[in-house]
Amino acid sequence: MKKVLRDRILLPLIGLVVAIILWSFGVSLLEEQTPIAAMFAPWPTARAFVELVTGADIWLHVYLSLKRVVVGLAFAFAIGVPLGILVATSKVFANSSTPLFQLLRMVSPLSWMPLAVMVLGVGDAPVYFLLAFAAVWPVMLNTIAGVMHLDPNWLMLAKSLSATRTELVLRVILPGITAHILTGVRLAIGIIWIVLVPAEMLGVSAGLGYFILDTRDRLAYSELMAAIILIGMLGYFLDYAARFAHARWSHVKEREFGR
Repeated sequence: MKKVLRDRILLPLIGLVVAIILWSFGVSLLEEQTPIAAMFAPWPTARAFVELVTGADIWLHVYLSLKRVVVGLAFAFAIGVPLGILVATSKVFANSSTPLFQLLRMVSPLSWMPLAVMVLGVGDAPVYFLLAFAAVWPVMLNTIAGVMHLDPNWLMLAKSLSATRTELVLRVILPGITAHILTGVRLAIGIIWIVLVPAEMLGVSAGLGYFILDTRDRLAYSELMAAIILIGMLGYFLDYAARFAHARWSHVKEREFGR
C-alpha cells in the first residue's frame, strides 16, 4: 500500500513540484530582459487557468477539437485497418505499395497544409485530412504487425473449413489483432493531438488551435499558458482512455483464454 502511494501519488507530485520550480526560475531569468515574461509565471497562469475552465467559452473550443480528433481518427481507422490487412495478406500488394507508403509516412502531415487548403478550402475539411493523414500510419503499421503475429494454424484451420476471405477477415483476423489495433489507435491519438493545434490554425473559427492564436493576438499570455496546460491535460486523459481500453481488452481476452 505504501509503495503504491509512493509510486502513484508522492513521486508524481514531487515531479510536478520540481517542474513548477524550474518553470518559475526560468521565467525569473527571462524577466530581466523581457518584463512581459512575468505573465508566463506559474501564479498568473494558475489564476488564468481557473478563470478559463470555469467559463463557458473554452468548452466550445474543446468540444470542436475533440470532435475533429474523433472524425480524423475514424477516417484513419477506416483506411488504416483495411490497408494493413491487405498489405499483410497480399505479397503482390505489399511489394507494390510498401515503398509508396514508406515515402508518404515520412512526410510531415503539416507539409500538406497549403495543398489541403487549396483543394479542400478553409474549415473543417482540411483539418480532418491532416489529422487522418497523421494517424493512418500507426494504425496501419500496427495492423500489419498484428496480422504477422497471428498463429498460422488459425488461418489454416479457417481455410480448411472453407471459410471465405470475408469470413477469414471478420471472424479470425480482426478478433485476433484487436490488441494491436488498439495500440495503433493509442499511438495515433498522441500524434493527432500534436498535429491538432497547428492544423486548427488553417482558418477555422473555433478550436484549441484557434484559441491559442486568439490569446496571442490579444496579448493574453497568462491565458495562453493556461490553454497550453489544458491541452496537455486533455491529451493526457485521451491517452489514459486509450490505455484503459487496451488493458481492458487484454484482461477480457486473458480471462476468456483462462476459461
